[in-house]
Amino acid sequence: MTTLTGTGHLARLILRRDRVALPLWVLLLAVLPATYAASFFGLFPTEAQRAAYATGTARNPSVVALLGPVYGDSIGAFTAQRAGFLLVIVALASLLTVIRHTRTEEEVGRRELLGGTVLGRHAGLTAALLVTYAADLLLGLLAAAGLVASGLPAAGSYAYGLAAALTGIVFATIGGLAAQLTETAGGARGIALAVLGAAFGLRLVGDTATHDWPSWLSPLGWAARVRAYEGERWWVLALPLAATVLLAALAYPLSVRRDLGAGLLPPRLGPGTAGRALSGPFGLAWRLHRGQILWWSVGFGLLGLILGGAAQAAGRSLEGNAQLEEIMSRIGGASGVADAYLGVTLSLAGLAAAGYGVQAALRMRSEETDGRAEPLLATGTHRSTWLLSHVVFALLGPVVVLAVVGLATGLTYGLSVHDVPRELPRMVGAGLAQVPAAWVLAGLAVLLYGLLPRLASMAWAILAVCVLLGQLGAVLKLSQWLLDVSPFTHTPQVLGPRWSATPLWALATLALALAATGLTAFHHRDLPTT
Repeated sequence: MTTLTGTGHLARLILRRDRVALPLWVLLLAVLPATYAASFFGLFPTEAQRAAYATGTARNPSVVALLGPVYGDSIGAFTAQRAGFLLVIVALASLLTVIRHTRTEEEVGRRELLGGTVLGRHAGLTAALLVTYAADLLLGLLAAAGLVASGLPAAGSYAYGLAAALTGIVFATIGGLAAQLTETAGGARGIALAVLGAAFGLRLVGDTATHDWPSWLSPLGWAARVRAYEGERWWVLALPLAATVLLAALAYPLSVRRDLGAGLLPPRLGPGTAGRALSGPFGLAWRLHRGQILWWSVGFGLLGLILGGAAQAAGRSLEGNAQLEEIMSRIGGASGVADAYLGVTLSLAGLAAAGYGVQAALRMRSEETDGRAEPLLATGTHRSTWLLSHVVFALLGPVVVLAVVGLATGLTYGLSVHDVPRELPRMVGAGLAQVPAAWVLAGLAVLLYGLLPRLASMAWAILAVCVLLGQLGAVLKLSQWLLDVSPFTHTPQVLGPRWSATPLWALATLALALAATGLTAFHHRDLPTT
């Protein structure tokens, strides 16, 4: 028996448990870059249009802060920049996958049960890393193939694909290292997300400053500096490879210096007695959800500051491009090009807010499968009360984060056009207009949890479909009946001259009906269902 005994069996178990989530994020993140390339080919057919976009929007400091630098005025350069933010999502998915199959497994006790079999000490960490590494490499290969199929040069396409894959691999290893430091999955996620946030901050500062040396300290910055499609610098790919080896060399020795279920960092002791706020299910739900609401609000606030700052420059760069103005107007339905841009960006924020709603709703599923719901329901807490305590935050969270992004967008855009009193309430209203559509997806998650708990994670697949329709629908001029599948298609564009609140009421009613049906189904099924 060696320290790696049983790695293959654990890898197959991980693939079995993630048979829905893993292919979902790999395929979604692999397909999107090719869709960006296809849209750029259609929107900027002439060199003059590409040059105008490169000097205007692509090099706007707010756009660079969000997406990264652009190194030329080719379609490939635009695509690489536009897909830059996808690398953050690749990194996030990779580190969360590793933590889920390492520290979370120890926290809930499954790792200890498996450890009673013939299983090496390093098998768990190695299996999680290998599966995630393979997923990242497959993502990079599919992304490169899609870019080549869209008409972009093969060298630049494979440079981007390798950069994306290695970015995910680095952060997967960071997740594996973080899992050794704390005894809770939440603590490991906090450490890994803090590193990801610091990497994004260094990349942002380096890309917008006179000297770009901070970007060279960030794995996200390394990916951009490969310069796909603009004189590829293959040697930069050695940096994430070296970082992966170094991080793994730290993680493995640390994993044998701690007891199973423990972390190297001492846990912070809580108060000896619970506060009055924890005396009921709603107080407990608030305790469980407050951190997520806080950090999602911070992220949406920063996103709003960036989007609002880029709106005026985006509007100027789109003027004169009749095809792009038509598409933007179709998506945004606004009276001006800048309003159309803001309508599009806030609708994307609505999709992201729906992700929070789904995540908060599915927290009930994890509470059930981890064995924490059943003891609580064995007390005087009614099933309906417990479920409602979580549904409240699944519905409240999108309201909070969309209000924050609208506030931040309105503030920065209002300052840029010297009319804050007018733009601030307009942008807050435009952000809140996305709430009912986000509620529909949260309601679907509640329905699946109550009716078919084993399929509750399919709520993420439904959200992915809405994202794809939102990204491709107007550009590819898909049939209206297909676009209508997404609740966000029915959201009125409140920045336009005329709009009706009827769709908002209809979406909100549908969301509440879905949640109520899920509540009824949950009341009549067995607990727990694993």
